[in-house]
Amino acid sequence: MKELLKLQDVRYEVMDTQIFENVTASVKQGDVIGLIGRNGAGKSTLLQLIQGSLVPTAGQLQWLHSVIIAYVEQERADFDTQEVKPLEADLLAKWHVPDIAFSALSGGEKLKMRLAKGFSQEAQLLLLDEPTNHLDEKSNTVLIDRVKNYDGTIVVVSHDRYFLDEVATKIWSIEDGKLIEHNGHYSSYMAAREQQRLAQQCAYDKQQKNIDRIEAQMKELTTWSQKAHAQSTKQEGFKEHYRVKAKRMDAQVKSKKKRLEKELAKAKVDRVEPDAEIQFAFENSQRVGKRFLELKHVTKCFENRLLFKDVNLTIQYGEKIAIIGPNGSGKTTLLRVLLGQEMAEGEIWMSPAANIGYLTQEVFDLPLDQTPEKFFYRETFKERGKVQNLMKHLGFTPAHWTAPINSMSMGERVKCKLMAYILEEKNVLILDEPTNHLDLPSREQLEQTLAQYKGTLLVVSHDRYFLEKTTDSVWAIENNHVHKKWRDSPPTPVDDVASLRLKLENERQEILGKLSFLTVTDKDYAMLDQKFNALTKRINELTK
Repeated sequence: MKELLKLQDVRYEVMDTQIFENVTASVKQGDVIGLIGRNGAGKSTLLQLIQGSLVPTAGQLQWLHSVIIAYVEQERADFDTQEVKPLEADLLAKWHVPDIAFSALSGGEKLKMRLAKGFSQEAQLLLLDEPTNHLDEKSNTVLIDRVKNYDGTIVVVSHDRYFLDEVATKIWSIEDGKLIEHNGHYSSYMAAREQQRLAQQCAYDKQQKNIDRIEAQMKELTTWSQKAHAQSTKQEGFKEHYRVKAKRMDAQVKSKKKRLEKELAKAKVDRVEPDAEIQFAFENSQRVGKRFLELKHVTKCFENRLLFKDVNLTIQYGEKIAIIGPNGSGKTTLLRVLLGQEMAEGEIWMSPAANIGYLTQEVFDLPLDQTPEKFFYRETFKERGKVQNLMKHLGFTPAHWTAPINSMSMGERVKCKLMAYILEEKNVLILDEPTNHLDLPSREQLEQTLAQYKGTLLVVSHDRYFLEKTTDSVWAIENNHVHKKWRDSPPTPVDDVASLRLKLENERQEILGKLSFLTVTDKDYAMLDQKFNALTKRINELTK
């Protein structure tokens, strides 16, 4: 394949903080490169360097051919919808995006409009930043088909494992400020990564045993040398004998030390560092009464569109409800109606004891010019320490404390919003697409935290696996009605296959994580390795 771009020893810094360094990779014609990494690792920054809106601190991006670049960003506060091309119109029709003002569209519809514009430019290089955020399952299927059949090269940032397995031909992973290049999709990269980590750990253990052996010999020789030196000052007639003996032992110690230092300088193996843990912890204040919310004959129209009508539902304190439906069906509007932010026909009663935390989809509704130090201002040193400790557990560095929020990644902004509710006692959490922009470790930790949360929970999400982990019942918006379903209702065939595959992939990732800290001699290794192979076989069967 023709090479389009070479990245050579690229380094990028922001306010004296290094984002990544020594990035060397290549982009070839026809590649679909999946760019992965934790929140704040520099994925969007790397896309902007390729696009040309940023300049590297060091190194260079060498273009081997002249190419047209199209860039679809994660989020846009506004968007020019003028001059719709035929290809763009065709994709908008497939995605059922209504012909109304951009500001009136749902989060998923706004993304679809920007994606349609990006694909319609027919650029030789298309850059996509989190294109699956907000998308429902049918829309995601259209996107996958469009990427697979795109006549050009694509670099895509995503945390969606299924999507990356379907489309990626190469993976770029940013880890610890370095870029790792892998030929293959996401699952093959993760398998290779875990095998590499396992091999590295085995080599490290072998190296440490060798170091311990040589150091034990040096310690023994040093002890003998000290005794010989002591004898050389005491026994007349034998002083010279012991002095020579001591010097010989000292020379052996120095020789062994030099040999060890030479071996380590030539081929030192570093210890495998465990992946940093992300920790969430929501507390909820004391609730009063049983009912949280009641809706009677609620009907809502928006921009001359009927979203839902005659809704009659009750929420008890402690319920955990998933709200699902296609893009544009009115999920976010329903939340805003419940909170009194949108007017609707009918009656809505909310308990006065409700202490609500509402996480919106928006990432521009924070004071972007403020720093976390100012945004989470606390008077006492102890309280500030609590905030900074929480930031550390959420994957932030000390440099984030005094950096403006607008310099943060979208995932880091979402974590800032979540922090506001972690620091306050809320007995109700209303979360609109909470996993958008979050990296995989953060999603998994949020799943565990919400599963243990004792308060009332309403979650809008297209991540079925996440919803199954965190909620007990479902409000489904279908054909302008809201139906309540329980978890034991049978899923549709399409959802069943996708959900099962995603569930198996998560189980496999959990096993991979455990394997990375074991060696082949550990008692649990064989059992976990067998489980991993069985899950891989099952996932491959579902893919066929």
